[in-house]
Amino acid sequence: MDGMVEELESAVARWDESGWPRPRVMVVSGSGLAVDLGDPGRHSRPMGDFLPFGTGHVDGHPHTFDLLAADTDRPVLYQRGRLHSYQGYDGHETAFSIRLAALLGVKTVILSNAAGGLRQESRPGDLMLIRDHINLIGLNPLRGELPEGWGPRFPDLTAAYDLELRRVARDEAARLGMELDEGIYAAVAGPSYETPAEVSMLRAMGADLVGMSTALEVIAARHMGLRCLGFSLVANLASGMVAEPLVHTEVLAAAEEASGRLRELLVRLLERPELYAD
Repeated sequence: MDGMVEELESAVARWDESGWPRPRVMVVSGSGLAVDLGDPGRHSRPMGDFLPFGTGHVDGHPHTFDLLAADTDRPVLYQRGRLHSYQGYDGHETAFSIRLAALLGVKTVILSNAAGGLRQESRPGDLMLIRDHINLIGLNPLRGELPEGWGPRFPDLTAAYDLELRRVARDEAARLGMELDEGIYAAVAGPSYETPAEVSMLRAMGADLVGMSTALEVIAARHMGLRCLGFSLVANLASGMVAEPLVHTEVLAAAEEASGRLRELLVRLLERPELYAD
């Protein structure tokens, strides 16, 4: 654990040596959802420049850090793509960039993902706010002895997805004439898609969406005091709910089709002062 702390301290030092200003908000994009949120100009670098380990390739994840609005008092760290536990990363590595952002001074993180829809009425392309999650990945980024200054040993996750930020998101969606329902996201290990029996189990547990990310990042973020807002794009209906087999290319295609709406909503959200409040 001491090694991870030293690696994070080194990553913070590399950030400061780069001359980039420290961000106030972080955005993390999911599969196929690395939408254009602005021109970072010279403020774009591979994530690997700041991480102490490599970023394996996953289609739909560019794995770059872009710093948006770098010349303003509201810089935004845009992480285009993420790391997944199914790539072989442990809980701490999966959440490394979230902890780096927190140590840099970020107070709010917005996360998106592509997910399977578990509601019969869901349709590919639907955008949903995450109200809560069920972590079934089998990992937790809080295992081990963490620095006391990072957060409490047993953090409360009653409101893991910030109530005020969800209200702001619904407000902006309404202004755009966009339907934005809320749901519970079940995070599973992957990378295989779920069996029909597993989908039945998840629906019985109360999940509305299923995917392979986000929960570990949110746990780490809340532990360090960050406010979280999450969006799921319904990329497909889950296994057993449709006759066709599930393939990743369809996930990316659905994400591309819906990316314009997500981009429009994120751009509006990044203008809201509530995201930058201490």
